[in-house]
Amino acid sequence: MDMKSVLSLIESENIEYVDFRVVDLSGRQHHVTIPAYAVDEGTFLNGVAFDGSSLVGYKGIEDSDMVAMPDPASAFIDPFVEAKTLNIVCDIYNPDGTPYERDPRGIALKAERYLKQTGLATDAYFGPESEFFLFDNVRYASGPSGSFFHIDSEEAFWNTGKEGQNLGYKVRNKGGYFPVQPTDTQVDIRNEMCTLMTQAGLKVERHHHEVATAGQAEINFRFDTLTRTADNLLLFKYIVRNVAAKHGKTATFMPKPIVGDNGSGMHVHQSLFDGERPLFYEKGGYANLSQMALYYIGGILYHAPALIALTNPSTNSFKRLVPGYEAPVNLVFSKGNRSAAIRIPVAAMTPKAARIEFRTPDSTANPYLAFAAMLMAGLDGIKRGLDPRELGFGPVDRNIYDLTDAEKHEIKSAPGSLEEALNALERDHDFLLEDGVFTHDVIETWIALKRDEIQQVERTVNPKEYELYYDL
Repeated sequence: MDMKSVLSLIESENIEYVDFRVVDLSGRQHHVTIPAYAVDEGTFLNGVAFDGSSLVGYKGIEDSDMVAMPDPASAFIDPFVEAKTLNIVCDIYNPDGTPYERDPRGIALKAERYLKQTGLATDAYFGPESEFFLFDNVRYASGPSGSFFHIDSEEAFWNTGKEGQNLGYKVRNKGGYFPVQPTDTQVDIRNEMCTLMTQAGLKVERHHHEVATAGQAEINFRFDTLTRTADNLLLFKYIVRNVAAKHGKTATFMPKPIVGDNGSGMHVHQSLFDGERPLFYEKGGYANLSQMALYYIGGILYHAPALIALTNPSTNSFKRLVPGYEAPVNLVFSKGNRSAAIRIPVAAMTPKAARIEFRTPDSTANPYLAFAAMLMAGLDGIKRGLDPRELGFGPVDRNIYDLTDAEKHEIKSAPGSLEEALNALERDHDFLLEDGVFTHDVIETWIALKRDEIQQVERTVNPKEYELYYDL
C-alpha cells in the first residue's frame, strides 16, 4: 500500500489507533500509538518524533530527538489490541531529514540498493526458518544473593513423574520431530498462529513440532526480498509471542533454553535474481548450483567467523553451536549434511527454487543486520571469485561425525564464543563497509554493546560453579 491507500483503509475499516513501530540495534521492537483521527498526510511526510536515547544502541540523551518515518507498505491490522489498530513499521531519520546510520532497517535498505548498484542482481530473496519453544512457566533471577532459571512444559520429558493427573505422552529428549497428537499438544496453538499470520499478510508454508522436548516448534513462511523478510520475521515473532500469551504460555526464541537437548536455530535460505531470472541455478553443476552461487557460498564461509558476530549475537548462541545437537558448527557446504554451515536443498529442485541455506544463525539476531551482512558477504564472494572448493570449504557430503580425526582436523569450525566472533568482526569487516551499507560507527557500537553483555554474563556467579567448587 501507499500513503493514500493507508489513509483510505483507516477510514473504511474504522481504525481507531495507528501504531508506529521502530526497532533498536539489538532487534527489539518499540511502538508509539496515535489516535487515527490525528493521522494524515503530514504524518507520512513529516514522521513521528520520539526520544532515541531510550533505545539500545541509539543516541545519547544530549542529542536524542529522532523521527520515525512510516513505510505504508508495511501496514497491517493488529489482531491483539481491543481497539481496532493499524500497525506500521518505520524508518529512522535525524531531525535534519537525513537517514540515521544506526537504523537497522535503513542498513537493510542500503544493502538492497548496493546489490542493484553492483549490477550482479536486482533482488536478494531471504527465507528464515525460525524455531522457538512454548513453555508453560518460566522463572529466572540474577542478583547478589543468588541466581537461577526454571522452565516448565506440560509435554516435557522431565514431567513423566509429576504428581496429580498425568496422562503420559511426553516428548522424549531429541524425540519431538513431528509426533501426532496427543504427544504434540500444541497443534491448535500453531494453527491459530498460522491463521493470524496469513491474515497479516504472511504466506505460511507449514508448521510442525520440532526435535526437542518441552514444546519446540517451527513455522515456515514464504521468502521475500531482504528488508521485507526482516519486517515479516518481526511480525512473525510478534504473533507467536502474543498467541502464546493468550493461551497462558510463553514463547522464547533463545537458541539454547534447555540443557542437554536441541536448541533453536534460524536457518536462512538465500538466492539472487535478475528480474525474473534465477541466478543460482545451473543444471549439471554441483547440486545444480551456478558458479555465482558457489562464489556466494565462498563469501559467506570465508567471512563466517566475523559474520557470526551478527547472525549469532548472544552468549547463549554458543551453547547451541556445539557438536552433537544437529548444530551447524562446521564451516563447510554440502547438499545433504545438516551439520554443515551451508546446505543446498536438492529435493524438488527447480531453477527458481535453487538456493543456499545458511544454517548457523539463530533468532537472537537482528534480522535487518543479519540479512544485510549475509548479502554483503555473499556479494564479496562473487566479486572476488571466492570458490569454496578452492578455499577448503568442501563440499563435504559424508557424515562429518564419521570422519577420521585427521579429516575432521581439516574442517574449519564456527567461533566457540561470542568474544571470538567479535574479535573476528574487528579484524574482518571491510566487506560490510562497501558503499556505506554498514559504517565504522555501527560496527564499533555493536561490538561495544555485545562486549558489555559478555561482561555481564561472565561476572555473574553461575549456579554450576557451586556444584563444581563449593567444597574445594
